[in-house]
Amino acid sequence: MAIKKQKTKDVEPTQKKEDKVVEKIEVVEQKEIEKELKKNEDDEDDDVEIAFEEEVEEEDDGKTPKKEKYFEAIGRRKGAIARVRLFTKKASDVIPEGQGLILVNEKTYQDYFKDEFLSGIVESPLKRLKSLGRFKAQIKVSGGGVSGQADAIRHGLSRALVLFDKNFRKKLRRFGFLTRDARVKERKKYGLKAARRAPQWSKR
Repeated sequence: MAIKKQKTKDVEPTQKKEDKVVEKIEVVEQKEIEKELKKNEDDEDDDVEIAFEEEVEEEDDGKTPKKEKYFEAIGRRKGAIARVRLFTKKASDVIPEGQGLILVNEKTYQDYFKDEFLSGIVESPLKRLKSLGRFKAQIKVSGGGVSGQADAIRHGLSRALVLFDKNFRKKLRRFGFLTRDARVKERKKYGLKAARRAPQWSKR
């Protein structure tokens, strides 16, 4: 029994030494990990500062255009569809007297609609509200004919004005600019010359 006790006594100090060595290794590893984390944090802080400085420089140069707020609406008439974006006029915008700053497919509405009657239809919602020089509009229109496109623009422009100010609804509704005109040419029927025109009937 005495021999067994001696063996246990010899084993205990060796285990304690091994445990101490393991603890020292763990402490050293933790310190190294902490150093690496600090380095990474410092690098991230440097990146944030550089990005912020670059953004400020770009804003000072005036290269980054500021986004303008606009009100978007869609107008329809016959086969024409118009997407209208309504902006408020800036002090830098130059608008000729008696005309509106309205671009239709990247052209002025006077150039796009050669007929004065059609260009009058386009600007009629702004004229009725007496705010022709107060707004500017960018419009993309497609489908249908010239007359249908003009009516679609009027419809979309009126809707956009209502989104800008709900008080415009009464006036525009009174003039009939907010109602979707659903009248379309009736299709031709077989056996007839046109939608309802029958061939001439001969008695003999």
